[in-house]
Amino acid sequence: MSGTSLTIDSSGIYYRELNEQIRAAVADGVTDFVLTGVKGQRYIATGLAGNLTFTVHGTPGQDMGAFMRGPHIRVEGNAQDGVGNTMDEGRIVINGLAGDVIGYGMRGGHIFVRTDVGYRVGIHMKAYMDKRPVIVIGGKAGDFLGEYMAGGAIILLGMFSDKTYAPICGRSLGTGMHGGVIYVRGEVPPEQLGPKLKCVPCESEDMEIISCNVAAFAREFDESPDLILSERFHKVSPFSHRPYGNMYCPS
Repeated sequence: MSGTSLTIDSSGIYYRELNEQIRAAVADGVTDFVLTGVKGQRYIATGLAGNLTFTVHGTPGQDMGAFMRGPHIRVEGNAQDGVGNTMDEGRIVINGLAGDVIGYGMRGGHIFVRTDVGYRVGIHMKAYMDKRPVIVIGGKAGDFLGEYMAGGAIILLGMFSDKTYAPICGRSLGTGMHGGVIYVRGEVPPEQLGPKLKCVPCESEDMEIISCNVAAFAREFDESPDLILSERFHKVSPFSHRPYGNMYCPS
């Protein structure tokens, strides 16, 4: 340990022991962590709050950054499922690809994934007062992106992917959305779109949101924001905040 920084070689350390070491170090005043040799350890930075930074080398396991309120995490590699589960505030940057259910129930903060993500990313995202969660995906997404969204924004770029054969998104994009917005660079394949949704070209107000977040994404991965913004974006949103309201009997 040096000052407020700590490097931990995570090779062979069971996830509970690793997280106990991290929490003990936070209690001792450590604010900056470098974790090397990470191989599937779960719950890294889960439930932590405040001005903490983590640089993770390797592949963290499920629920990294879950329920966190403030820390910044950067992964130099890929990440497994559940990143940012119900996170309230902070930033997670994944310099690789990520698995399923990223940002589940996310209430605030930012998640940036440089390449592809799996299924059901951003489901149940929500916004509250001044909190507006954002997920930016540099590559492509699997089925049910933004399922049951209630708030926040997902920005899908489709650029940094080696899946040239695949559409930019999987089936049932935005199924059950009743709030929030999904921005897609380029065209949205109509057969991939969930029911009760509209897809229209973005207007100037939308582009302000997109441009701000694309600039932050580009800084993290040393990409050109102008190149990213050179293609037209489309906006996917629900026709109504209760798109399935007519399915239920009135009281």
